[in-house]
Amino acid sequence: MQLVSIGFGNVVAARRVVAIISPESSPIKRLIQDARDKGTLIDATYGRRTRAVVITDSGHIILSALQHETIVNRIPGGENRLEKLEIEDE
Repeated sequence: MQLVSIGFGNVVAARRVVAIISPESSPIKRLIQDARDKGTLIDATYGRRTRAVVITDSGHIILSALQHETIVNRIPGGENRLEKLEIEDE
């Protein structure tokens, strides 16, 4: 099982990650609030600013203080996928 560090000694199973997104938009803020209300929010920021939101296949939402690019680069093969996405967007 591949584990990915999301900061401060916290890890998540790489195969369970569905998306890693930025927390700034209103829909993502609503998603975070809904997860908090349902009890499926995991706050791994240790009181720091949320810089990435990790969505898992179980429906859990994980908040991280690391940039989403940093987390993607820690996933085995993730840097290649991110590079491919950036090329396709151009």
